[in-house]
Amino acid sequence: MAAIKFSRKEFEKHFKLTEELKEKINLFGTHLENVTNDEIELEILPNRPDLYSLQGFVRAFSIFLGKNKNKEYKIKKSDAKIIVDPIMKSIRPYSMAIIVKGIKFTNENIKDIMQWQEKIHATIGRNRKKIALGYYVLDKIKFPVKYTARPPKEIKFIPLETNEEMNGLQILQSHPTGREYANQLENFDEFPVYYDSNKNVLSMPPIINSNDSGKITPGVSDVLIECSGTDLDTLKKAISLAACDLIEAGGEAHRVEIIYGAKKEFIDFEPEKLKLNTENVKKILGLDLKDEEIKKLLEKMGYNYNTKSKEAEIPAWRTDIMHEVDLIEDIAIAYGYEKIVPEIPSIATTGEVSKTETIKRKIAEILLGLSILETSSYHMLTLDDVKQFSLKDCVEVEDSKSEYKSLRPNLSIMLLKILKENVDVEYPQRIFELGKIFKKDDKEETGIKETEKLAIAIADTNANFTTMKQILDYLMRMLGKNYSLENQSNEKTFIEGRSAKIMLEGKEIGSFGEVSPQILSNLKIKMPVALLELDIEQLCE
Repeated sequence: MAAIKFSRKEFEKHFKLTEELKEKINLFGTHLENVTNDEIELEILPNRPDLYSLQGFVRAFSIFLGKNKNKEYKIKKSDAKIIVDPIMKSIRPYSMAIIVKGIKFTNENIKDIMQWQEKIHATIGRNRKKIALGYYVLDKIKFPVKYTARPPKEIKFIPLETNEEMNGLQILQSHPTGREYANQLENFDEFPVYYDSNKNVLSMPPIINSNDSGKITPGVSDVLIECSGTDLDTLKKAISLAACDLIEAGGEAHRVEIIYGAKKEFIDFEPEKLKLNTENVKKILGLDLKDEEIKKLLEKMGYNYNTKSKEAEIPAWRTDIMHEVDLIEDIAIAYGYEKIVPEIPSIATTGEVSKTETIKRKIAEILLGLSILETSSYHMLTLDDVKQFSLKDCVEVEDSKSEYKSLRPNLSIMLLKILKENVDVEYPQRIFELGKIFKKDDKEETGIKETEKLAIAIADTNANFTTMKQILDYLMRMLGKNYSLENQSNEKTFIEGRSAKIMLEGKEIGSFGEVSPQILSNLKIKMPVALLELDIEQLCE
């Protein structure tokens, strides 16, 4: 949950804080955490970043209460351009921007913007790794702006809230924000930077803005909002959110074209359309709602709904909608969870734990007893993961709305990712995971075979073939299984001669060994690693 604080004085310009309103805030899917004479604190789910700002909350809550209707956001054309240097493809590849004019910036709305920006960076921005967003005084910028990269000592400007010029390296070493986010640029010889046509630095993303053009103060009226990062769709969503909030505050949006060679990108506020199966609404919620009732409920949550085509139009500020289940959840909120009467199913059933789950539970208990820590990772991988681990024949997800595009083909890469992300944590690191992996299989009805696997990784100076074999011996003995080993050849993951196949009743159920130094070097893992992966389902058989 994200804790968001609003000025009570500003909040009550829109809503009178009665006991009835407090109850409606909670029914809206947000939680009223605390109220003082000066502030109102709300807890908001991370999937609703549109509610992180006062303007955003007022917009959505007013529609929910029936005070306002969802409006169409318009954008004017302009000559403003940002040119993305091709060298950014391997550093921080994407940029997105918009101009908003005619805002009356005050201390209060600047404070609100800063809070929203901070929460966006922490949530969908993944602490600025995925996206970083900045605001700039438009009058101090000459277009076109260039988004490029330079050696850190060549990037010189006065960073935000300082009076002293620094170069890129000095900012990471001396500036508080630079030190906090230095890890975002530690592997790069050249740092991202925005220059305008007068060669003035606007910012060094994702670290800090220039104090000259990147400091918004009361009295400023026209701003450029810029976002850089690794996922273009997320950048578009963040810029749309920021712009819609400022339009709600009286601003007027103007397009900025982002030039990627021959390709152009820009924000247009065009609503997405998503089909809704009304039978699924009944099945999931247990409510027999007519099309007109669904229309009214969706309109309460900010959508337009066409009863003939059964399509919902998703406004630019609802960046959290990925599937019709999200629409159905909003129908439930608009209908009121308190009105849904629970029913006990009329069918009597009995259940029992499957054999696979029983053995998984036992394996976990055994490994935890050996002081091996259990982990749980995503079922999906990003394109960077697929490229880094040279994975082939991964199952790709159609129309993925996030950076995660493929299903994981094994568990070993998930453990190696964890070790990579924790290279500076105390050793030894002993971890395991139990979970599904996914592979293409034409024999399956879906074309995808799901298999339950176990993976164990040991990272330490003493992590070797013998260490992992001792763990395997103990595990199999406790499970009452007699296994054997066979030599393994042509396995690029492991050091030649330091790996083996795990055989059970003549069938290969897994393998283990010492991970190749080349793989460890590529992942910047500082210790030797022993790795094991085996098939739980074959173990059960």
